[in-house]
Amino acid sequence: MTNGSVPAPQHDQHDPAPISTAATAANKATKPDRFFNLPVTILILASFMLGMSEFVVVGILPDIAQGLKVSEVTVGNLVALFAFVYAPVTPLGSAISARFPRFATYLTLMGVFLAGNLLCALAPNYPVLLIARIMIALVSGTLVAIAMTYAPDVTTEQYRTKFIAWVFSGFSIASVVGVPFGTWVANTFGWRITFFIITGLTAVLMGLMATFLPRNSHPVTIGFLRQFRLFFDKRIWGGVLTVVFGAGSSYVFYTYLTPIMRDEIGVPEQYVSVGLVLYGVACLWSNLYGGRIAERGRGVEPLARTRPIFCLHAILLCSLALASIVPLYGAVLLVALGMMMYLFNSASQVLYMDVAAEAHPGSMNLAASLNSMSFNIGIALGSAVGGLVNDHLGLTWLGPVGAIFSVGAIVITTLLRRAMPAKTAKTA
Repeated sequence: MTNGSVPAPQHDQHDPAPISTAATAANKATKPDRFFNLPVTILILASFMLGMSEFVVVGILPDIAQGLKVSEVTVGNLVALFAFVYAPVTPLGSAISARFPRFATYLTLMGVFLAGNLLCALAPNYPVLLIARIMIALVSGTLVAIAMTYAPDVTTEQYRTKFIAWVFSGFSIASVVGVPFGTWVANTFGWRITFFIITGLTAVLMGLMATFLPRNSHPVTIGFLRQFRLFFDKRIWGGVLTVVFGAGSSYVFYTYLTPIMRDEIGVPEQYVSVGLVLYGVACLWSNLYGGRIAERGRGVEPLARTRPIFCLHAILLCSLALASIVPLYGAVLLVALGMMMYLFNSASQVLYMDVAAEAHPGSMNLAASLNSMSFNIGIALGSAVGGLVNDHLGLTWLGPVGAIFSVGAIVITTLLRRAMPAKTAKTA
């Protein structure tokens, strides 16, 4: 790798023969110069549908509980279960998918996603709904990973990090637009209609995928277990741990965002939904600006440069304890925390894919899955810790405890700086 970029997967002695130079040039010549071409838009919409399906349960939780005659706590367990299934299955599914044609695999997994949402809509009882949510969790992370591998084929090198940022932003857009819409539909027409709409939109999207996504594919022939040699690279572990700590630091308090707004800051009940939308917009900005951060270097450099962000994040989280004393400051602080929530996402994805392209080219699919895996581990860990803190210490301590996770991210990004070129590390 001469310029630190993420090219199409390189080939070693175990991979299929490389594409000819003429074929590569022809492929580049057919790529549109504008970023928002149809294939890119389709892949962003796919992440939007994945995000809406994952997050909408939180908004329609009471409706589901009432409809299936179970407790809200029981339905709430679907959220934690989704993350616990999503995290370990994503790298396994991505490693397996690398051995099959990308286009066919992507459409097949989208078919499973569609079937899972249809089953959610038709579920006669909680066990069936549970099975449906597991089906969706089993394929969602792998779908994100495969989407990332389309970057060299649907856009140009100059838009690589922008593509990564927008694919991640599909989830933020889902939280800002999709979830409120799905909640309104559930409240107006019933929660099953929400899942029918997701199913219908997914079917339309699959038709567009079948028509417009590139069909070129180069399945690896490297063994399944050999792909996991990627985990022997210390730089990969640095990225994984940074994301786990970064996500955990936010989800300690984010899990209880509504109670914090209502009980600590004093936001009236009727305006809590407005606060959630504002927070979602801040998160969307965070994802998009994270793409700019990811452009500041290659390999470990962008993520190592996020150390000052984690330092500021730790300070702001500690000050969240003041929210009940100075409500206006608390309200502004929540928006600021939302703007920092995903700043490291694209940088970590660049690290995984650059390291894989340089040293482990047969593990590109696996590398593309690591951000989703790491973030969901952070979600599960942060939510669990937040629950313990809320039960034993109260809402006031969620921020300071979340800051401990940020300190962990500071330590890891400091260690990552050692893997940077000496001159670059001095200016970081």
